Amino acid sequence: MTIEIKVPPLPESVSDATLVAWHKKIGDSVSRDENLVDLETDKVVLEIPAPAAGVLQDIKIGDGTTVTTGDVLAILQVGATAEVAAAPAAAAVDAAEIPGEPAAAKVVKTSPAVRRLLDEHDLDATMVTGSGKDGRVTKADVMSFLKSYDGGNVAPGDSAPAGADDGTIVALERKEQRVPMTRLRARIAERMVAAQQQAAMLTTFNEVDLTEVKALRSRYRETFEEEHGVRLGFMSFFAKAVVEGLKKFPVVNASVEDNDIIYHNYYDIGIAVSSERGLMVPVLRDVDQLSFAGFERELGDMARKVQDGSIGMEDLTGGTFTITNGGIFGSMMSTPILNPPQSAILGMHSIEQRPVVIDGAVVPRPMMYLALTYDHRIIDGREAVQFLVTIKQQLEDPSRLLLQV
Repeated sequence: MTIEIKVPPLPESVSDATLVAWHKKIGDSVSRDENLVDLETDKVVLEIPAPAAGVLQDIKIGDGTTVTTGDVLAILQVGATAEVAAAPAAAAVDAAEIPGEPAAAKVVKTSPAVRRLLDEHDLDATMVTGSGKDGRVTKADVMSFLKSYDGGNVAPGDSAPAGADDGTIVALERKEQRVPMTRLRARIAERMVAAQQQAAMLTTFNEVDLTEVKALRSRYRETFEEEHGVRLGFMSFFAKAVVEGLKKFPVVNASVEDNDIIYHNYYDIGIAVSSERGLMVPVLRDVDQLSFAGFERELGDMARKVQDGSIGMEDLTGGTFTITNGGIFGSMMSTPILNPPQSAILGMHSIEQRPVVIDGAVVPRPMMYLALTYDHRIIDGREAVQFLVTIKQQLEDPSRLLLQV
């Protein structure tokens, strides 16, 4: 019995996908639910599992092809097993001992995101020692492998230039590599350009003293983690402060559609998360109804989905406001770009000890610059500035978050 492996229904608003890579070849045995192939859409990578155990009889569509819902990808022979030639015991010899004969391929577990990183650097997963569970290769493993080639601009896979070990200066070949944008990167580029062209973007700045927030985290961090099983981060404080600001200034939580302003009475906050494939913005729903622990737990789950490539379309759509944190990369100041159709985005930055004047005395304080980029078509400067001031007040006196004042 044979069955067709088809492209499943794609997420809403996605018309097609690109077949990134097959993980099985014709004649291979497959297990039920084993990933056969990766499909990349504008936002997510979809893994297509085997619906039953069997043998991959035929592959209809190759890597790099654009596919749509219902396209036949392959034919699976259900219940069959791959034929393995068994040589007599007396003639059995380890393939690795036969000159010119390759050893059996080693199967290495990787996520779609890690596979893409390997492909970008023309690496095979078997070249990298995996530190994850059951030998799984992680992004950190790949990056560590790449850094091991840091001797004199030698590209991964290249041998060291002759004479490099005797002090001789060797002229290296100047290379260029043309690589097409991934669908996600192309979509990001398209949205960024559209945001610049369609909105009247303006950025206003403020700074916040995080002394009280840091003291509160330090005082309750261990107890919080023991009680709730999640780490108490800065982002939950900022998200809660943002919600209070949005309640006071609803237009900052609004969006523009044609000539209409759409006000939202809910607070779905997008949090920008960096991944190997690019920046993604998973959305946390009804943040006003989440506790600090609930927010940190959901944020952690979303971040893990982004990193392992399992994030779904439903996780990336429908936000009303976005927070991005360039501070984790060392950014001191930036002007974030709107995430259409939202009308505002908050940029967080590095926390730095800076001298500030308090009660006439100069003292060091942990300070952070905040940036609010907003759509000046519907948000006036007064509202944008007061929104930032509200966030500043909430964070400099965290008791306000409890009292909602």
